[in-house]
Amino acid sequence: MKNYANADLLRANFKGESLREANFNGTNLSEADLSEANLAGADLIEADLKGANLKGAILYKANLEGAALSGADLERANLRWANLSGANLSGVNLEGSDLEEANLEGSDLEEANLIEADLNWAKLGGANLSGVNLEGAILKGADLEGANLTGASLKGADISEANLKGADLTRADLDCANLNSATYDDFTILPKNISSGQLQSMTKV
Repeated sequence: MKNYANADLLRANFKGESLREANFNGTNLSEADLSEANLAGADLIEADLKGANLKGAILYKANLEGAALSGADLERANLRWANLSGANLSGVNLEGSDLEEANLEGSDLEEANLIEADLNWAKLGGANLSGVNLEGAILKGADLEGANLTGASLKGADISEANLKGADLTRADLDCANLNSATYDDFTILPKNISSGQLQSMTKV
């Protein structure tokens, strides 16, 4: 196992490298090139990845708890089962990425690009998703309890069976979104322009 814990790897080039289960705990990887790298199972707890290039990277089951990723490019990255709880993902490009069953609880995704991302059964409880672009994204069964989705774009998104209890969707765009069997409660704030059909397809708990 490669150990880079707490190292200063500013602008390092790891493009396409095999870094499975590598230790990057607390490492400075800001502006590093990790595109198409294999980081499956890697330890990236509290790593600095601001502005890093992670396009097409494999981060399956990687631990990115508390990591700083603002401005990073994770387009088409594989983050299935990854732990991103408490991570700073503001302004990140996650277009087309695979985040199925990923843990994003309490993370900051403000203004992030998640167009056509796969967030099936992802954990997003208490996450900041204000201003996020989730057009065409798949959030089936996702846990969004207490999440901030103010001003988010969910055009054409699949939010069926999602948990929206206590979520704030003020000014969110739900045009053509699928909300079938999504759950909500008295603490959920739904946008004023939600259609009657969408509301009827949801389940109040």
